[in-house]
Amino acid sequence: MDLELRGRKALVSGSTAGIGFAIAAGLAREGASVIVNGRTEERVRAAIANIGSGDLHGFAGDLSNASVIAKLIERHPDVDVLVNNLGIFEPRPFAEISDAEWTRMWETNVMSGVRLSRHYFTGMLRRNWGRVIFISSESGVQIPAE
Repeated sequence: MDLELRGRKALVSGSTAGIGFAIAAGLAREGASVIVNGRTEERVRAAIANIGSGDLHGFAGDLSNASVIAKLIERHPDVDVLVNNLGIFEPRPFAEISDAEWTRMWETNVMSGVRLSRHYFTGMLRRNWGRVIFISSESGVQIPAE
């Protein structure tokens, strides 16, 4: 299938494993230039090596942090496809999750995507082409017991 992504630049947050990795690899196969993101250089390098071929770029950093997102934007000011895949979840009883942990989950699962989208969306509008995709979990509709 040709998704007509040759010459397009894509960023997939949280793309060193799982669904994010599969999306990054698929975009690379379709000819997009792909920015692979993970928290550590080691994981980013390993993911790029496992994808194997294509126009691949790495960015190591925790995107729950606004200053890290600013560094990413400085290095990659424009993308055509943004996949907000980054997310964390810890199965624990509701009453045992502290305010600090809720804040960490909010910054990771929500604000990382908001900050990235807010920046990249303006360029997409200016170029009259772009895609912003948010990945979420089925846990929003099929709530786990914990």
